[in-house]
Amino acid sequence: MRLTLRVWRQRDADTPGAMSSYDVDGISADMSFLEMLDTLNEDLILRGEDPVAFDHDCREGICGACSLVINGDAHGPERTTTCQLHMRSFDDGDTIDVEPWRASAFPVVKDLVVDRSAFDRVIQAGGYITAPTGAAPEAHATPVPKAVADSSFEHAECIGCGACVAACPNGSAMLFTSAKINHLNVLPQGSPERETRVLDMVAQMDAEGFGGCTLTGECATACPKGIPLPSIAAMNREWLRAQRKGGRG
Repeated sequence: MRLTLRVWRQRDADTPGAMSSYDVDGISADMSFLEMLDTLNEDLILRGEDPVAFDHDCREGICGACSLVINGDAHGPERTTTCQLHMRSFDDGDTIDVEPWRASAFPVVKDLVVDRSAFDRVIQAGGYITAPTGAAPEAHATPVPKAVADSSFEHAECIGCGACVAACPNGSAMLFTSAKINHLNVLPQGSPERETRVLDMVAQMDAEGFGGCTLTGECATACPKGIPLPSIAAMNREWLRAQRKGGRG
């Protein structure tokens, strides 16, 4: 395959960026999208040019590190992570636009790399247990009803990639935050701090500068793990419940 890539290049957060065009040839349909970018970078290095910076880690669709907007879609045309998107999804001769996540809370570090540490701070605000509970219990010491376990697993599938934020017209982190809150709050181990957790994590989300949620649905459509939009409604119910119980006291 021969492709034309229009890639966002930006030296750092303080330098204006622009799209740059590159021709790549000899691309196999079985390559992943990141392997295709590796091929581009090999060519750039051989020509003495600066390679394109992009995020990646496991390349198995698990870690959530890869983060590209491809032809206007977070992670590209398939419902998967960028690392699991293969070039068979494109045609020979295609022109492909490659951009970073676009959100004020995700400043560009370089080229296609953005700083997503805002997610870490949201989790740190309430995504852990502070009550001393002694040593780790046996795996089945606390029975968890299957419906509760299934709900928790569904929300735990969120890998924190940020596609929901990138796809949202307002740059909202509501789907990510709701997934993390619902994952912990439905389990018996997380229940004692559910009120403070939801209030603290939502407050931190707002402090990071994420936009407001208008339930347009782009976030759920972009999520590679299929976190459902009703997660946000469930989180809102948790927030109202915490407010009625008197907040952080």
